This record gives sequence, C-alpha cells and structure tokens, in this order.
Amino acid sequence: MAVVAIKIKIMPESLDVSLEELQKKAEEKASKMGAMNISFTEENVAFGLKALVIQLAYPEEKDTNALETELSEMEGVSSSQIIDYRRAFG
Repeated sequence: MAVVAIKIKIMPESLDVSLEELQKKAEEKASKMGAMNISFTEENVAFGLKALVIQLAYPEEKDTNALETELSEMEGVSSSQIIDYRRAFG
C-alpha cells in the first residue's frame, strides 16, 4: 500500500475566523478520512489574512478530492486546495 504526502491550503472566510478552531476541525475530519502524521503551518496571504496549510500522509488508493471537499465545506472556510502531492513510499 503506497502513501502520499499532501499539502492542502485552507483559506478562511475572513480575519475573524479562528485558525486554532479551524485547525482542530480540520485535524478531526482528516484523521476520520484516514490521514496520518497531520501537521499545520500558517501562511501569510495579504492584509493580515493567514491561510492554514495542512500537511499529512494519506493512503494513495483513497480519493483526495473527497478530502479536499470535506475540508472546504467546513464552517468558516472559503476554499481548500491541494498545493503539493507526492508519493512518499510504497
């Protein structure tokens, strides 16, 4: 079974969205879908707005579109986009 390393950028709807709360929700959703080794970083976008970048290991045979869609449908999220996808090992 191969594993892929994925980075997904999650854009909050506004400056008022708590990135800490967003991180908790994203970690819960991703782990329920089979993600492992989940970590987060913040990325400056513009005018004080920060994006949340989630890095995770994910089974290659699972649908990454479903993961991306689940994250983008969270409350307070404007969009989510896979920004890096690499085969890790397998």
